Amino acid sequence: MRGEGKIRASSFALLVMLYTIGSSILLSPSSLAFEAKQDAWMGAILGIGVGVAATSLYSRLGKYFPNMTLVEYSETILGKWLGKVISFLFICFFFIIASLILRNLGDFLTTQIMPETPIQFAEILFVVIVIMGVRLGLETLAGAAEIFFPWFILLLLILILFLIPEVDIKKIQPVFEEGIKPIIRASLPLMGFPFFELVVFSMFIPYVDKQDKVGKALVIGAGAGGFVLFILTFLSVLVLGPTATAGNAYPSYLLAKKINIANFITRIEAIMAIMWFITIFFKLSLAFYASILGLAQLVKLKEYRILTLPFSMILIVASLVLVPNTPYLIEFNESIWWLYSATYGLVFPTLLLVVAMLRKKV
Repeated sequence: MRGEGKIRASSFALLVMLYTIGSSILLSPSSLAFEAKQDAWMGAILGIGVGVAATSLYSRLGKYFPNMTLVEYSETILGKWLGKVISFLFICFFFIIASLILRNLGDFLTTQIMPETPIQFAEILFVVIVIMGVRLGLETLAGAAEIFFPWFILLLLILILFLIPEVDIKKIQPVFEEGIKPIIRASLPLMGFPFFELVVFSMFIPYVDKQDKVGKALVIGAGAGGFVLFILTFLSVLVLGPTATAGNAYPSYLLAKKINIANFITRIEAIMAIMWFITIFFKLSLAFYASILGLAQLVKLKEYRILTLPFSMILIVASLVLVPNTPYLIEFNESIWWLYSATYGLVFPTLLLVVAMLRKKV
């Protein structure tokens, strides 16, 4: 089964950037500060560096198999049956990512913005929009990314500008107080969430019009998204302090509440909420898209769109069943998810590359 047309490498980079920021824009500063305290920004740099480097695996596999998605070249490399097993595991991974993102969305909406709204209702409304985007195809999602990107950057610049008066440089001191170990521990969850999750884009590499620019687009998109996460982590520590950043589930949202310009411009947390809705839409759409596209290719369907409605229903149920509550999700992200994510974003792609070389498939 083939995809719907081609997208430009620049559009591909935008999708990677927005996916990287995704739900991490609200959640990552907390996990970084929990381990590294005032050195959270250094943990962010380390995690981003390793995460961006990992994208070279995906671009190299894409270069060797330019007309195949991850599901298709897994069978070519590993053989029909083992390839199908690995492909199915990847599909499950993409679907789990989508379900966890949806739960992030539901928890945020029902705890911070609409506390009296049932989480199921909030999730259903958002999934309807995601279904529309996925059914319209990758070209439409890429076009939407080009439209929303300038607005996202504008809101980010406004947020940074308004936060400058609240910055206190003393809150990141003393630097390197407890050595390198807390910084390494802090960087691990960031590597897994979101950077190893970028393996999702191995499902979309064949649909980039200029294959020689895929590697650069992946690095630029992941690096730019990582830079935004670094800036927000740095600002969270500078404004809120390491204790408040680590102790709040959504420190970036709390950060926006701190804005106070002459007692006139205050409480503009809607800026952060809008930024998050933009990025989480693209991350959820692309993860869900990758899962049903992969399943369609695995079972040799001619059309992936027939899977959108039934699997969107399963997605909503999975988001409610897999995660009993928000504290569980936070603990899961910080202690377990990075290992699970590294299996699919680092171990399996490395295995595929090594086997392809040994079997002279490349």
